[in-house]
Amino acid sequence: MQLDDLLHRYFATDDPHSIGPAALSAGIEHCLVDLGLEKDPGKRFALWSLLFMLGAAPDLDVAFENEEEREAARNFMELLEAGESHLREGG
Repeated sequence: MQLDDLLHRYFATDDPHSIGPAALSAGIEHCLVDLGLEKDPGKRFALWSLLFMLGAAPDLDVAFENEEEREAARNFMELLEAGESHLREGG
Protein backbone atom coordinates (compact mmCIF):
# COMPACT_ATOMS: atom_id res chain seq x y z
CA MET A 1 0.00 0.00 0.00
CA GLN A 2 1.40 3.34 -1.07
CA LEU A 3 0.71 6.52 0.89
CA ASP A 4 -0.68 8.27 -2.19
CA ASP A 5 -3.09 5.37 -2.76
CA LEU A 6 -4.24 5.45 0.85
CA LEU A 7 -4.78 9.21 0.77
CA HIS A 8 -6.76 8.92 -2.43
CA ARG A 9 -8.84 6.02 -1.12
CA TYR A 10 -9.76 7.57 2.21
CA PHE A 11 -9.66 11.29 1.42
CA ALA A 12 -10.18 11.49 -2.38
CA THR A 13 -6.90 13.35 -2.86
CA ASP A 14 -3.18 12.70 -2.76
CA ASP A 15 -2.52 16.16 -1.30
CA PRO A 16 -2.96 16.02 2.48
CA HIS A 17 -3.02 19.83 2.68
CA SER A 18 -6.21 19.95 0.63
CA ILE A 19 -8.25 17.73 2.98
CA GLY A 20 -11.00 19.69 4.71
CA PRO A 21 -12.13 18.98 8.28
CA ALA A 22 -15.26 17.03 7.29
CA ALA A 23 -13.37 14.91 4.76
CA LEU A 24 -10.61 14.30 7.29
CA SER A 25 -13.06 13.10 9.92
CA ALA A 26 -14.93 10.85 7.47
CA GLY A 27 -11.70 9.45 6.02
CA ILE A 28 -10.29 8.67 9.46
CA GLU A 29 -13.51 6.89 10.44
CA HIS A 30 -13.43 4.82 7.23
CA CYS A 31 -9.77 3.98 7.79
CA LEU A 32 -10.44 2.89 11.39
CA VAL A 33 -13.22 0.59 10.22
CA ASP A 34 -10.96 -0.94 7.58
CA LEU A 35 -8.18 -1.37 10.14
CA GLY A 36 -10.57 -3.32 12.33
CA LEU A 37 -11.60 -5.57 9.46
CA GLU A 38 -8.21 -6.08 7.77
CA LYS A 39 -6.53 -9.45 8.37
CA ASP A 40 -3.30 -8.95 6.38
CA PRO A 41 -0.57 -7.75 8.79
CA GLY A 42 1.15 -5.57 6.20
CA LYS A 43 -2.04 -3.81 5.21
CA ARG A 44 -2.99 -3.37 8.87
CA PHE A 45 0.41 -1.76 9.50
CA ALA A 46 -0.05 0.60 6.55
CA LEU A 47 -3.50 1.65 7.77
CA TRP A 48 -2.26 2.12 11.33
CA SER A 49 0.72 4.15 10.07
CA LEU A 50 -1.55 6.51 8.15
CA LEU A 51 -3.76 6.90 11.20
CA PHE A 52 -0.71 7.54 13.37
CA MET A 53 0.51 10.30 11.06
CA LEU A 54 -2.96 11.85 11.29
CA GLY A 55 -2.98 11.64 15.08
CA ALA A 56 -5.83 9.11 15.13
CA ALA A 57 -4.14 5.72 15.57
CA PRO A 58 -5.48 3.32 18.18
CA ASP A 59 -3.12 2.16 20.92
CA LEU A 60 -0.60 -0.49 19.89
CA ASP A 61 -2.12 -3.20 22.06
CA VAL A 62 -5.48 -2.58 20.38
CA ALA A 63 -4.16 -2.38 16.82
CA PHE A 64 -1.68 -5.26 16.82
CA GLU A 65 -2.09 -8.82 18.05
CA ASN A 66 1.54 -9.72 18.66
CA GLU A 67 4.65 -8.13 20.09
CA GLU A 68 6.56 -8.21 16.79
CA GLU A 69 3.91 -6.03 15.15
CA ARG A 70 3.84 -3.67 18.14
CA GLU A 71 7.65 -3.41 18.04
CA ALA A 72 7.55 -2.56 14.31
CA ALA A 73 5.04 0.18 15.11
CA ARG A 74 7.26 1.53 17.90
CA ASN A 75 10.19 1.63 15.46
CA PHE A 76 8.05 3.52 12.96
CA MET A 77 7.06 6.03 15.64
CA GLU A 78 10.71 6.53 16.63
CA LEU A 79 11.77 7.04 13.00
CA LEU A 80 9.11 9.69 12.49
CA GLU A 81 10.09 11.42 15.72
CA ALA A 82 13.77 11.39 14.73
CA GLY A 83 12.91 12.85 11.33
CA GLU A 84 10.82 15.60 12.89
CA SER A 85 13.62 16.42 15.36
CA HIS A 86 16.09 16.59 12.50
CA LEU A 87 13.83 19.02 10.61
CA ARG A 88 13.31 21.19 13.69
CA GLU A 89 17.07 21.42 14.13
CA GLY A 90 17.47 22.72 10.59
CA GLY A 91 18.49 19.36 9.13
